[in-house]
Amino acid sequence: MIANSRLQNLRRRLAENEIDAILISQPENRYYLSGFDGSAGFLLVTPQKAILATDFRYIEQAGTQAPDYEVFHMIGNTTNWFPGLIEGLHIEKLGFEAEHFTFSMGRQLSDTLNKKQLPIKLVPVNGLVESLRAVKEPGEIELIKRAVEIADAAYEYIEGVMQAGMTERQAAWEIEKHMRENGSQAIPFEIIVASGPNSALPHARPSERTIGAGEPIVIDMGAKFDGYASDLSRTIYLGTPENTFKKVYNTVLDAQLTAVSIINEGMTGEQADSSARAVIERAGYGEAFGHALGHGIGLAPHESPRLGSGSNEPLASGMVFTIEPGIYLPGWGGVRIEDTVMMENGKAKLISMARKVRYD
Repeated sequence: MIANSRLQNLRRRLAENEIDAILISQPENRYYLSGFDGSAGFLLVTPQKAILATDFRYIEQAGTQAPDYEVFHMIGNTTNWFPGLIEGLHIEKLGFEAEHFTFSMGRQLSDTLNKKQLPIKLVPVNGLVESLRAVKEPGEIELIKRAVEIADAAYEYIEGVMQAGMTERQAAWEIEKHMRENGSQAIPFEIIVASGPNSALPHARPSERTIGAGEPIVIDMGAKFDGYASDLSRTIYLGTPENTFKKVYNTVLDAQLTAVSIINEGMTGEQADSSARAVIERAGYGEAFGHALGHGIGLAPHESPRLGSGSNEPLASGMVFTIEPGIYLPGWGGVRIEDTVMMENGKAKLISMARKVRYD
């Protein structure tokens, strides 16, 4: 079973890090390793045991969704249930997900160990499961492709109906409604429709601003299918594009197409980022491209790998990520073009197919 093979991979990582067990609390990691999608619970994984601890609301669900796991019923606070969870497992070093564990959760766990005089050392770990998730299995890629198809279709729809006079929020709702009616689960992130000067804000939120002709309109959207997300950005211009828009848009498009053609297996995330950034810098807009080139996508809309400055992680076949260069000019607007791509046979391959244009 998939969950079983993922557990084996995790156990190898535990051995490499000399950790006796790990407590998984991050929701996407919990789902990836077990198939359990309830909103509360922990996984405890040792070399011999795989236990899913959850409360009474999810006991039946846990047994159905996570057949590779023993189900442990959490009752009361951490002091009440945690000693029973680890009883007889002879754990000396217990890893926990430092990036997800809150200070409060850590303090409760530490206080419980001290109160019960349990000689267990808590070991913070980062990215142990995330690094496994970075390389997708064929089944995961198929689910991402389904999410991509839903978003592509929604973009085609909004491109056909968007007109001057709509508000950003109205356009965003039209996109969301189309995706939900065509198979998307709850959208993985808030849709961006940013027009005119708002499009200079990379993470703008849709507002009541009326969309007008003669201005850039950045759309950033994604669907979710069976837990897996997609991510797509396009920039629309209503009316006849003026020269600044054409220059900025074509520069961003050239940067993206250059990156897609150059990225290959073994290249680091920083090198991938540089391939697109050089195009934008040569056009004189280097300071206007302030974010990373891309990010991994899967169970979470942002995950490993990262394609940006300082990212030394080599890209590998099976990884799925975005390529999304942008140029943002305060007071005028911005342009971003983003596709979901996968590494296949050592090369970057486009998954998203929503229409892109080049302006003469």
